[in-house]
Amino acid sequence: MRRRAPLRRPALVRTAPLLLALAATTLLLTACGTEHAGAGNTGADAAESPSPVQVDDPGTDGVRITSLTLPSTSNSPSPTRSYSVSADSLATNSGISAEYEVTNKGTETLTYSIVFTFMSRDGGAMDNQTATVRDVGPGKTVRGTVRVGVLPPSTPQVTQAKVLKVTKVPASEAPAALGTCPASGIRVSADEGDAAMGLRVVGLHLDNCGTRDYTVDGYPLLELLDDARKPVDGVKILDGSGEITTGAGPDNPPRPVTLAPGESATAGLVWRNTTQSGTPVNVPYVQVRAKAGADPVTVTPNLDLGTTGKLGVRPWEKAER
Repeated sequence: MRRRAPLRRPALVRTAPLLLALAATTLLLTACGTEHAGAGNTGADAAESPSPVQVDDPGTDGVRITSLTLPSTSNSPSPTRSYSVSADSLATNSGISAEYEVTNKGTETLTYSIVFTFMSRDGGAMDNQTATVRDVGPGKTVRGTVRVGVLPPSTPQVTQAKVLKVTKVPASEAPAALGTCPASGIRVSADEGDAAMGLRVVGLHLDNCGTRDYTVDGYPLLELLDDARKPVDGVKILDGSGEITTGAGPDNPPRPVTLAPGESATAGLVWRNTTQSGTPVNVPYVQVRAKAGADPVTVTPNLDLGTTGKLGVRPWEKAER
C-alpha cells in the first residue's frame, strides 16, 4: 500500500512584534499635545519622514502656523531598510519644523520679523527661532518654514509651537539683509543689546558697503515710534549716556568719522527700565538716520523705558577691525 504524504501546514507568521513596531512609528504628537496616527505613514517611512500635523492657529498680526512636524518618538532602526544620516544634519537639525504663512492686511509693502517659540506639553519654552520675511505686498500671503536646531538630550519633548512676537516695518526702511548693500551704500542695523541690573544698552551699527567714503559727525538721529509706528511723546533723547549711567565708562566726545569702503562705525542706545509713579513707556520701533538727509532705517530694539522718560545716545565711533 502506498502511504500518503503528510499534509503540510502553513507556517505561522509572527506578526505581533511587527504590528507593534508599525504602531509605534505611526504615532505623531499634535500641536495640542495629544497623539494621532500619521495618515499614510507606516513602518520605516513614518520614522524617517513624519507627516506635518495641521494646526488650528488663529494667528498673530497676520502671521499663523499652519502645520507642525515633529520627529518620530521611536528611535529603533527599520529592519527592512538601510539609510545614512550625514553628520551635518545631526549637528544642525532636530527634525522639528513649523510651516507658517504671513498675510499683509495693510496698504504698504512690509518686512516682517517673527519670533516662534517651540514648547513642551506643559507649555514650557524649549527653543525660540526668528524668521525675517521681506517685501510682503498689500493683500499678499507668503509661506515659509522655520526649523529648530539640535536640542540638548535632556530637553523635554517638543509638542507644540506658537507665534510669540511679530514686528513689521515698511520694506523701504527695513535693515538690509546680511550680504546685501542698499543703493545708499550704507547699511544700518541694531544688535540684540545687553541688560544688567536694570541698565539696557543696544548697539547701532553703520557699515560702509558702498564704493566711496562716507562721513558722519556726532550722533545718529532718532525718532521713537509706537506699535502703530506713530511718534512717541514724552521721552527726552539725550546726547550722551552720562545722565543714564556712568558705570559703562564715559562717552567719547562727538567728532567727524570718515568710513572708507568696508569700514564700520558704532553708536549706542542707553536707558534704564526703572518704574516708579506713572505709566511705563515701551518703544518697539526706532527710526534711525545715520546723519541729516540720510535714508531712514527702522530697527526694533523694544525699548522698555519704564517711567524714566529718558534715552541716552552715544556718538558714532569708528569700529575696530
